[in-house]
Amino acid sequence: MTEKIIGLTEWFATPPGRYLLDWEQERFDLAVADVFGFNALQLGVPELDALRANRMPHRWLAMPEGDAPLPEAARVALVTDAAALPFPEASLDLVVLPHTLELSADPHQVLREVERVLVPEGRVVVTGLNPASWWGVRQGRARAMRRLGLSSRLYLPEAGDFIGPGRLRDWLRLLSFEIEGEAYGCYRPAVRTDKWLHRLRWMDRAGERWWPIFGAVYVTTAIKRVRGVRLLGPAWKPRRVPATAPVPLANRR
Repeated sequence: MTEKIIGLTEWFATPPGRYLLDWEQERFDLAVADVFGFNALQLGVPELDALRANRMPHRWLAMPEGDAPLPEAARVALVTDAAALPFPEASLDLVVLPHTLELSADPHQVLREVERVLVPEGRVVVTGLNPASWWGVRQGRARAMRRLGLSSRLYLPEAGDFIGPGRLRDWLRLLSFEIEGEAYGCYRPAVRTDKWLHRLRWMDRAGERWWPIFGAVYVTTAIKRVRGVRLLGPAWKPRRVPATAPVPLANRR
């Protein structure tokens, strides 16, 4: 009997899915709270309000065509292709990508589009599932067994491919992004019930201390750098003009 494969939206409603969303929501709040500008964009995963802590006047939620229905939240929403964004060059100050790259058929092109629409010194925040975690190892093993024709239950949704944090850093640097920060989370094992997730909550503290890079999910923040461009801050203090010293004149007879 073939087990029903659940989609990403259904998986987010499961106990491990809610556990993951809670951690990511907290991290997005921290990452975007102090990013200033005028225009911000979230690409995908409407279950997260990744821009709720940001104070930019214009914030959009973009969803791929045919994806999950848009939420009823009071956010400006549009349907678009992440690899061909309907924004002019250098028009956005912030772009957040919650699992957008690993769900995309062409993640390189998505990143190129993000680089195109970001202003110099603009920021991108990316979250992804870590293949070097207990969740990633279990998912990889289940997929390998299925390819061999053996029955195995997937822990994560079938859709999407893992993009490790190291690969992501390399891709960003090739596009002249500078890595600003990286964090990992969700260290509890691949269990399915609220009961066991609650019992194993101590592993989050232990993981942050003893095996920090093996969290099930990671968040990476990067800044778009452009050679020859330097943003000038406000002149908080007026420049002082040195007073002209008096010049003594010799007496002439």
